[in-house]
Amino acid sequence: MAARLDRIDINILSQLQQNGRITNSELAEAVGLSPSPCLIRVKRLRTEGFITGFSAELDLRKLGECLTILVEVTLEKHQAESFQRFETRLRKFREVTECHLISGGFDYLVTFIVRDLLHFQSIIEALADQNSGIAQYFSYVVIKTPIRRQPVPLSKIFERDDD
Repeated sequence: MAARLDRIDINILSQLQQNGRITNSELAEAVGLSPSPCLIRVKRLRTEGFITGFSAELDLRKLGECLTILVEVTLEKHQAESFQRFETRLRKFREVTECHLISGGFDYLVTFIVRDLLHFQSIIEALADQNSGIAQYFSYVVIKTPIRRQPVPLSKIFERDDD
């Protein structure tokens, strides 16, 4: 059973999403705690796995040309072993930035970030050569991303009006 988070925990997580480099004193002030209890909560949130790490958001366009490609994947067999094999093979490719097992007309929606189409094609061919169990796939090159929300609006999703 998941631990229940209160409004202060949610607020701490929201603040850290917006600025992972915030000092404990600044964080404590932002959430209405003194520094010591705030630090205790942050440590608990890390220990319990709510905070899994800190990273920087990058503007990839400033680094150079790249493509984001969304791929619908359907597997040949729908057994636990087939799903595990595909996921294991896919994890080997650092160009995979997201993978979702979904319901609907196909099994997975996978996001790749690659140099160009040849780079993407080499990955897909390597996956096929590794006997990953892919029956078919359809690729979609992202032209533009008009909405990409970070941070996730935690209070809108996880706080209840009756709290």
